[in-house]
Amino acid sequence: MRLGYLPEGDDDGLWRISAYDDAFGSVRWAATFNDRTPTEFVTAFTTALAQAYTQGPDAYLHGATNKPVQAFTPLTAAGWQHDRRGWTDELTAPDSLARLTYEHLAPDHQSEIAGHHSRWWLRGGTGRRFPDWYATFTTHTPTQLITATTTAIADPTPVTRYASELSLLTRNHAQLAPIAPPIPTPLDVRRAQAARARTATTQRPGTAAPSPAPLSPTAAAGRRAR
Repeated sequence: MRLGYLPEGDDDGLWRISAYDDAFGSVRWAATFNDRTPTEFVTAFTTALAQAYTQGPDAYLHGATNKPVQAFTPLTAAGWQHDRRGWTDELTAPDSLARLTYEHLAPDHQSEIAGHHSRWWLRGGTGRRFPDWYATFTTHTPTQLITATTTAIADPTPVTRYASELSLLTRNHAQLAPIAPPIPTPLDVRRAQAARARTATTQRPGTAAPSPAPLSPTAAAGRRAR
């Protein structure tokens, strides 16, 4: 497994995740998230991948044998419209600001790996051809990893964002609720997580690390920022 974070790459593909049958062989499957993809969606994918990796190759290399409807279910349950057009399935969010396209006929493998065409295309924004954010998954990507991503997209739980980071698209379409102090900011949350990680790695054998003070509850946008 290889996970690349590429802020200085040649295009807007910020996250590139790939799997190999052999460390020196060709790519079996690949997933890409661009630089505007909400971090919760990337986290859902990588968390499911880490869990699948502990289960062995059948889970993280060959899980694509599961039917694609598994990845559709979280979206249709959230009210997404499901249309079948020839050999293509397209699911559209109730507000038409996000779509998932799946092709029943697998594209050429090398074309997929090169990034020219992917069997799964997930995107959000007002433009159909040029979305605000997108994610792609090649044919052999384990279905449960894609399902984890679609589950995160359908999750209505509010998320925290800095006001200065909200795009015009988000401001126009999301339900926003200001958060007053002492609610922690996204940066506070990340610092607390890093502190917990450092405490866990430096803990001496036979001793218990003190529990950090709990963070105050947060509230934020009523819908996912897209």
